[in-house]
Amino acid sequence: MTLSIVKSEDSSSRPSAVPSDLRLRDIINTLPSDVFVQDRYKAWMTVIINVVMVGLGWLGIAIAPWFLLPVLWVFTGTALTGFFVIGHDCGHRSFSRNVWVNDWVGHILFLPIIYPFHSWRIGHNQHHKYTNRMELDNAWQPWRKEEYQNAGKFMQVTYDLFRGRAWWIGSILHWASIHFDWTKFEGKQRQQVKFSSLSVIGAAAIAFPTMILTIGVWGFVKFWVIPWLVFHFWMSTFTLLHHTIADIPFREPEQWHEAESQLSGTVHCNYPRWVEFLCHDINVHIPHHVTTAIPWYNLRTAYASLQENWGEYLYPECDFSWGLMKQVVDHAICMMRITIISQSLTTKRV
Repeated sequence: MTLSIVKSEDSSSRPSAVPSDLRLRDIINTLPSDVFVQDRYKAWMTVIINVVMVGLGWLGIAIAPWFLLPVLWVFTGTALTGFFVIGHDCGHRSFSRNVWVNDWVGHILFLPIIYPFHSWRIGHNQHHKYTNRMELDNAWQPWRKEEYQNAGKFMQVTYDLFRGRAWWIGSILHWASIHFDWTKFEGKQRQQVKFSSLSVIGAAAIAFPTMILTIGVWGFVKFWVIPWLVFHFWMSTFTLLHHTIADIPFREPEQWHEAESQLSGTVHCNYPRWVEFLCHDINVHIPHHVTTAIPWYNLRTAYASLQENWGEYLYPECDFSWGLMKQVVDHAICMMRITIISQSLTTKRV
């Protein structure tokens, strides 16, 4: 079943309730064993193809007439998102069996997008462990209604903006506010995060002035800044739609259920095929949340297995569109405003 715009009032679109005694391990055990097999050839060919795609994008930006630049910016930024997705597999140790290979490939591919590998990896693992759990999930966690009501007007407007029509900036805020502070970590993790952070800061300190001196400010904006913004657009969009369709709730700790959050609280969203190709099927997200041990090139096989064995518990697929984005970002803000208005009216009556 596919929905272009998910309507929260349509109960037929909602998955069946997950049994309370269902464990995530029970779901994993139904997956075919070959989806966990790492293929060195496929992994490295993905890197090579992705490097070629980014290179072609930059070449196009260098030689194309000005009116083709928007198309090339979108292409190059989407290809850079593919770098992140390969690094994402490295962070989950599904790129290679060797930890050091995962770490170095992840660091190298994260450098062009100035993303600290280890701080992202550690924080992202928390998102997987506590998906859609209030207080602990660190991806697009909503405010509670009372938190929104008690916030000042400025903070309410800010929340409405970045949870609303400016959702595409969310990834930049997440990147800037969370991933460079190694003091939040202890022991080995602190050293890892410090290394990753200083690596990308050092790379930026060398690369950015060099680009400005050699190709000028406009060249820097044209070749790096705008494709980087496109990358963050996709990061914001992918991560928002993965778990934030209107009917999918964030659960309070006492109500949260691990199997439900990964199986029914994760959405498969279809994108244009060229986006799925350049971003290595990051949208095939449900099997990835059932177990992070599946390499990206096996996700579709795993998803077919989940559809066959657990289909009644899966949220219906949706198709990416601007209408879908409008519905998703408007829903959360609308619910907050309705709460404020209803509570205000109740207070006036009293």
